[in-house]
Amino acid sequence: MRPGEDRPLEGGAPDGVSELELLELLELLKLRAAERIDEAAERITLPEMITYLPHRVVVIVLGTPAEEDGGGKIDLIEAGAFKNLDVVFMAHPSQENAPYLQDVAEHDVTVKYYGKASHAAAYPWEGVNALDAAVLAYNNLSVLRQQMKPTWRVHGIIKNGGVKPNIIPSYSELIYYFRAPSMKELQVLTKKAEDCFRAAALATGCTVEIKSGAHDYYNVLPNKSLWKTYMENGKKLGIEFISEDAMLNGSSGSTDFGNVTFVVPGIHPYFYIGSDALNHTEQYTEAAGSQEAQFYALRVAKALAMTALDVVFKPGLLERIREDFRLKLQEEQFLNTVE
Repeated sequence: MRPGEDRPLEGGAPDGVSELELLELLELLKLRAAERIDEAAERITLPEMITYLPHRVVVIVLGTPAEEDGGGKIDLIEAGAFKNLDVVFMAHPSQENAPYLQDVAEHDVTVKYYGKASHAAAYPWEGVNALDAAVLAYNNLSVLRQQMKPTWRVHGIIKNGGVKPNIIPSYSELIYYFRAPSMKELQVLTKKAEDCFRAAALATGCTVEIKSGAHDYYNVLPNKSLWKTYMENGKKLGIEFISEDAMLNGSSGSTDFGNVTFVVPGIHPYFYIGSDALNHTEQYTEAAGSQEAQFYALRVAKALAMTALDVVFKPGLLERIREDFRLKLQEEQFLNTVE
């Protein structure tokens, strides 16, 4: 949501309209958002509603590809797509309904070891085994897990381990993802992991190249004022949410929406689609395309639309959202650099 150029988006009643009238209008608009149009139209028409808007409001729909691999939203941040926005909304399918889950910070690396090829039977002593380096690195990280915090995650694969068994591998390659609840913790975890990679190179006589991915994914910053407003609206539509304890202590993945929440206040709720299948499986793909899933997707869209109306019309809500945003940035020791 972006303010008009003539007046900033602050919320409140326009001239000549009482706050009580404004809140009544808000409920009528929500009826429309929830598709209870007949009930709303009996009391006020849509053109009449528009005249009551306290300010010019612009709603922008951003298509953001490459969330899973590439960080499309981060490219959009750098291109200025989120400048001057007041609030951002998106939703993600899941097995449960939650206004917020702890999506964590993520850093990925590609690690390449370079050794020397040689015949594995005739003169193996002439070789420098890059596969040994990869296996040592894998095992080093496995040993590190004992000293890792319970909220840290390390997972990877050996992508390339050689050509033929009778040739000492001269090249190997690993891909690893590191995750932690905050960017600050992620930096600590990444340093420990990179030491494991370098130790393997030293032990085997290989050289090592560690290349980071194009973008780090930041953790999603919670915004209580937004998520509580969203929950109020969702419950009116019949959405049953998990408990706050489950929400704050459960595990989740990573998303480039986290980076967005470091430059503008936002909400990233998860929603049930009528299936208990797990995300990123063939079963979930099938469930997401079902007619039943469309009902749940539309319902969460309505709840977000009703929340957007609250941001526009409810006095003081936007400022509370902004204050939550500022406090979370301070906790993360980050400054908002997008002007």
